[in-house]
Amino acid sequence: MARGVDRTAAAAAAVLVGAAVATELRKAPAERTWHGSVAGLVPYDLRPPTFDRLRSRLWNPDDPAVLVPHPFGVGWTVNFAALRELASGRA
Repeated sequence: MARGVDRTAAAAAAVLVGAAVATELRKAPAERTWHGSVAGLVPYDLRPPTFDRLRSRLWNPDDPAVLVPHPFGVGWTVNFAALRELASGRA
């Protein structure tokens, strides 16, 4: 059963990455940003990651959101600063 879930998750991830790439390739080359969202729902960022972007997504005490867009790839990641605030009861 776990193998089936893993395969389904991998297939969904591949479809989302493909959709993100297709979204960008449909644009004129000068208009491609390589970040945005698939169908207005799932965020993607296919630009090479930078330290500042990694830090701002993984540890951003100024953002109360626990789930934030991945610094590279498709989907969401955890803002550990917001999670710490939530877990401590200060949020």
